[in-house]
Amino acid sequence: MEASVILPILKKKLAFLSGGKDRRSGLILTIPLCLEQTNMDELSVTLDYLLSIPSEKCKARGFTVIVDGRKSQWNVVKTVVLMLQVILVSANKLTRYIEPCQLTEDFGGTLTYDHMDWLNKRLVFEKFTKESTSLLDELALINNGTEKGSQQEKDRSVDINFLPSVDPETVLQTGHELLSELQQRRFNGSDGGVSWSPMDDELLAQPQVMKLLDSLREQYTRYQEVCRQRSKRTQLEEIQQKVMQVVNWLEGPGSEQLRTQWGIGDSIRASQALQQKHEEIESQHSEWFAVYVELNQQIAALLNAGDEEDLVELKALQQQLSDVCYRQASQLEFRQNLLQAALEFHSVAQDLSQQLDGLLGMLCVDVAPSDGASIQQTLKLLEEKLKSVDLGLQGLREKGQGLLDQISNQASWAYGKDVTTENKENVDHIQGVMEDMQLRKQRCEDMVDVRRLKMLQMVQLFKCEEDAAQAVEWLSELLDALLKTHIRLGDDAQETKVLLEKHRKFVDVAQSTYDYGRQLLQATVVLCQSLRCTSRSSGDTLPRLNRVWKQFTITSEERVHRLETAVAFHSNAEKILQECPEQAEAINEMEQFDEIEAVGKSLLDRLTVPVVYPDGTEQYFGSPSDMASTAEHIREKMKLVSLKKQQLRQPEATTTES
Repeated sequence: MEASVILPILKKKLAFLSGGKDRRSGLILTIPLCLEQTNMDELSVTLDYLLSIPSEKCKARGFTVIVDGRKSQWNVVKTVVLMLQVILVSANKLTRYIEPCQLTEDFGGTLTYDHMDWLNKRLVFEKFTKESTSLLDELALINNGTEKGSQQEKDRSVDINFLPSVDPETVLQTGHELLSELQQRRFNGSDGGVSWSPMDDELLAQPQVMKLLDSLREQYTRYQEVCRQRSKRTQLEEIQQKVMQVVNWLEGPGSEQLRTQWGIGDSIRASQALQQKHEEIESQHSEWFAVYVELNQQIAALLNAGDEEDLVELKALQQQLSDVCYRQASQLEFRQNLLQAALEFHSVAQDLSQQLDGLLGMLCVDVAPSDGASIQQTLKLLEEKLKSVDLGLQGLREKGQGLLDQISNQASWAYGKDVTTENKENVDHIQGVMEDMQLRKQRCEDMVDVRRLKMLQMVQLFKCEEDAAQAVEWLSELLDALLKTHIRLGDDAQETKVLLEKHRKFVDVAQSTYDYGRQLLQATVVLCQSLRCTSRSSGDTLPRLNRVWKQFTITSEERVHRLETAVAFHSNAEKILQECPEQAEAINEMEQFDEIEAVGKSLLDRLTVPVVYPDGTEQYFGSPSDMASTAEHIREKMKLVSLKKQQLRQPEATTTES
């Protein structure tokens, strides 16, 4: 019977154990009857409850029952006395059997008793006893089931009874508070008097509380260990489950995603699209890699604080997880590097293709340069473009070879299947691009060689034309020099002969200049035929050259004629002037004087005659003053010859008169 069940009856205080004892150490049971009619059933229930409290040892010592009928009717007292079979004793004789200190104040004693306080403590005790007993059974069931039962039974028992019906911490706290209260009331008397313990070891079974607390602590400690082991096992199972989720996804859908991505694209746009798809795959993998990092940290923490029996399993899980994640991460990195290399390869190929298109477009346009400098500039630009193409092709080969090396390292483990066929397509594409670029570059090189030859011929053509024009200029300058500076006819025969010799050398220079110009113009004709074009300058350069040369020839012949006439004049004049008058032969050759005079006059006349060219133009040697100076010198010499002639005639006249 529990106090909580009959609490309304107990509150009526129909009977109570005050905690006092008789001289035999028997407990004192007090029944305070009141004026109101006492319910015998309720009294009986109360007595049954109170008599169930003491221990068997205490019950063996008996009880002293005090029926206080002073405030009740006799028939009620009689009924109780008969029911209990007790002896009637007056109140003033109680001290014969009981010490005053064991009697309450109602019977003249000093024992203090608070029924409601006792009842509250009794309720607390019974509640603690009930909860602790039930908790002990639950904890024992949990602990024993976890330790001894099979795995299936353990799981089933844990599922049902793993959580106790009450909080062990709360029950323990209640027990400690109750034990502390009991110990305090037992050893500390009120108002410094003798201690009163209505709930001592006999009434409330303080050892029972202590025993329950000890049992609870023991079972709770075991329960905590069970919980810890179960929590660790649960955590280990959760980790194992998560590890398998990560492993299954990476080896399943994750690997399948990579398995379907093997191409490298055939252009920049295609490679970029593949990269974007790969980034999406990486994004999905990143979520699982984040779970891997978290699991790895949890496993590391368990390894640091785990038991020996768990170390092998934890390390195996950690190794399995790390192997799968690192293998998958390596595949992702390999795929990313492959796509990046493919993108760089296609980028270089596109740049090279654009360079080849530009070079081809430049070669397809006909060249119409204005001069040799522009041709040289165009040649330089062609060479630079060709060099740029060479560098681009070299870069393409390097990128292509690097990409081929990566593809050759793409073994079957990379995607979990044989990728030989796919690799062959990629390799064929890469080699095809490089071969196509090589062929295009070779065609451009051939066209550049042809264009280079043509442009060099054009440079040579322009050079020949320029040099031919220069030869005409030189010949014109020689003609001008001949007319303006080759004026003197010499003061004597010797000087005139020197001038004649110099003139012949001067003519040789002009002849070589003319021949050089003719050769250049002939070369321009050959080059024009080779280039299938017409010369811009050879059409008028040749007539100019021939015209200047004709003028020079006429002028030169006139110069030679004058010099030769001057040589004859000076030679004959000097010969006559140097002969002695005594010579009879000289006197008889007067006709020589006439010839000299005729030559001199002819020379003077020639000095006044201009050089007439085929086109009707006329040119004079030197200026009028130059011609006057030359004519004056000839006249002076003619005067000397005339004077010599007169001198020769005078002796002849004298001889005739005599």
